[in-house]
Amino acid sequence: MSSLQGRSVIVTGGGRGIGRGIASAFAKAGAKVLITGRDESVLATAVDEIGEKASYVVADVSNYEDCRRMAGTAEQRHGGIDVLCANAGIFPEARLEVMTPDDLASVMSTNLTGTVFAVQACLGALTQSGRGRVVVTSSITGPHTGYPGWSHYGASKAAQLGFVRSAALELAPRGITINAVLPGNIITEGLHAMGSEYLAAMAASVPQGRLGSVADVGSAAVFFASLEAGYITGQSLIVDGGQVLPESPQALADIAGPFGPIIS
Repeated sequence: MSSLQGRSVIVTGGGRGIGRGIASAFAKAGAKVLITGRDESVLATAVDEIGEKASYVVADVSNYEDCRRMAGTAEQRHGGIDVLCANAGIFPEARLEVMTPDDLASVMSTNLTGTVFAVQACLGALTQSGRGRVVVTSSITGPHTGYPGWSHYGASKAAQLGFVRSAALELAPRGITINAVLPGNIITEGLHAMGSEYLAAMAASVPQGRLGSVADVGSAAVFFASLEAGYITGQSLIVDGGQVLPESPQALADIAGPFGPIIS
């Protein structure tokens, strides 16, 4: 694949979890990476771990002016913006009987509105790039699966894909592509706190017999940002080890066949 050396990349929500994995993947590919988030200490730690290719700016994507400041910072430090990874998201649990208007508004303002604001803020610089790329982090939850307590989260993630498809039509004449990655069960800091038994149960629901890594999602994002992906836009790529494929628990139990148990 062609080099991303020297390209300017923004990763919102890049301080932890999948966002940090995406930022690390771009830094390893030689890109200059600006990560954003609301917690400066988390961002500073992430930059130390990612390395000299990375820097940060404190910004809340649900605030339009913060998004404009984020874009301006990337242009000032890197000379432009080639790639926007709209990754920032929150996933608080709240079942319908207890979900408050504030719960719903908070998830939508970060996950959906924040994605739109980030794209709007970077639009001019992405156009000037001549090969602008937008990669949105959605999820299998909402577009393909559901989970009790995450109806507001699932709705926001499905809505992101609706945005991607229509935005792709508007961005195409500008030479900008926009696509989405849909992670399944990915090992992040939060999951480790759930304990080994919980992780094992989650891995058992995946045909590959393992949970994904943040690097798996980062690789997909880097592909969408490449020159080779320049004729792909408005699309989504599931990164889940086959989690959405079995039509029943029995199908999952039967996949080993003559090759023995699933290799984890």
